[in-house]
Amino acid sequence: MRNNKFRSSSKRITVKKISEKSVEDIVRELKQAGAPTSNYREQSLKIHGLICAKCGKEFESKDRHLLTVHHKDGNSRNNPPDGSNWENLCVYCHDDEHSRGLLSDHSRFKD
Repeated sequence: MRNNKFRSSSKRITVKKISEKSVEDIVRELKQAGAPTSNYREQSLKIHGLICAKCGKEFESKDRHLLTVHHKDGNSRNNPPDGSNWENLCVYCHDDEHSRGLLSDHSRFKD
């Protein structure tokens, strides 16, 4: 009598090859695709200066990290080179700008 305990299964699993690209190639391509929009902050700081458009606070290069870029239309992919969709806001004013929308939405749907 034969021992079938270690016999391999006749079923084979087939793996469909999705891409010839390596994971590193895919990641590199994704980073390159996002590159044009990733430097809009520097462009906005050059165009609009180191000043908050809302409260008027001026910043120095050592604390420029406190300035953020707000997209006026809410679309972070809309980055025209002339900076017309951007305004530099300090982190406090930027937070306030986005919380205003939340508060108005809340009060509009409140019974």
